[in-house]
Amino acid sequence: MKSYDELIAFSQDSLNLPRKTVVELIPLGGRGSDRAYFRFCWDPDNSAILVHYEQSRIENSYFAGIAFFLQENGIPVPRIIGHDPINGLMIMKDLGDTDLWSLRQEPWELRKRLYQKTLKVVHRLHSIPEQAFPSSRVKLMEAFGPNLYRWERNYFIENFIGKLCGIKLDSDQAQQLETELAQLAERLAGGGRNLVHRDLQSQNVMIYRDEPFLIDFQGMRFGSPFYDLGSLLCDPYVPLTASERQELLSFYYEFSALKLDWDGFQKIFWEASVQRLMQALGAYGFLALIKGVQSFLAHVPSGLANLRSAAEKSGSLPYLLKLCERCDQVLRVKQAASE
Repeated sequence: MKSYDELIAFSQDSLNLPRKTVVELIPLGGRGSDRAYFRFCWDPDNSAILVHYEQSRIENSYFAGIAFFLQENGIPVPRIIGHDPINGLMIMKDLGDTDLWSLRQEPWELRKRLYQKTLKVVHRLHSIPEQAFPSSRVKLMEAFGPNLYRWERNYFIENFIGKLCGIKLDSDQAQQLETELAQLAERLAGGGRNLVHRDLQSQNVMIYRDEPFLIDFQGMRFGSPFYDLGSLLCDPYVPLTASERQELLSFYYEFSALKLDWDGFQKIFWEASVQRLMQALGAYGFLALIKGVQSFLAHVPSGLANLRSAAEKSGSLPYLLKLCERCDQVLRVKQAASE
């Protein structure tokens, strides 16, 4: 971690502020990653966001390049003001503290309008074809394919099923689950690839002057657009009713260029939501038990409920659905024992 004076000096230089300027550096909450965020203030009306990122995680170094590319393509993201890739420092426009998550208690009509605006932005992202992407100039993480889908399901099995729920699958059970989830991955991979955010949940959509801006997109890559839809509409952080979710899904369907009928569109959505929710639950287990960030445990019940619902609605994952029911029973017993 750079010293306080080094962080201040970088920020002042990036913003062309005299070194004698009186400033304040306010630490902001972590986001479950190897990045530290600060609000850099130099007078009551002016501030910027300073990020100090861990360079050992290659995706962190991709953020700035992706941000410039997205801006070029009319996708709203925070403007990069200064970047020092050698020291892992970046300063960008301050979009405030309002995100979709912070508005979760607001009336549905207000939230619906903002979610619809977000879906239009996301569709713009999904419309960027893989063959036209400037991969020699803009670096991305490995695209979704057999390796990444396998990693996500193993992450879920190890950190959620095994570590968090304490369930050990015998060889027959493990093989049955692997067969089902490998077939799921094949179906998702067979639907073509678009540019996707990869972590499109409510805390990664800032609302600034009534417009959505995407953040935390360093993990962007090519994959199924339904993965993003599942991330946003089955987000464990924000409860959506079944009718609200259907309304938003139908809204995206109406202007999407995907050649699917409504039933086929919904089926792929639920299957992609399963894939995303497995990754999220695996992350909750890893962050809580390995990284010691216990706050993520609060999102396990809603995440598991959403996974069960998505598995059931997909109609194609009977073994996973039974396993989710077993996990739910185990976690309820653990919760009762701790009270």
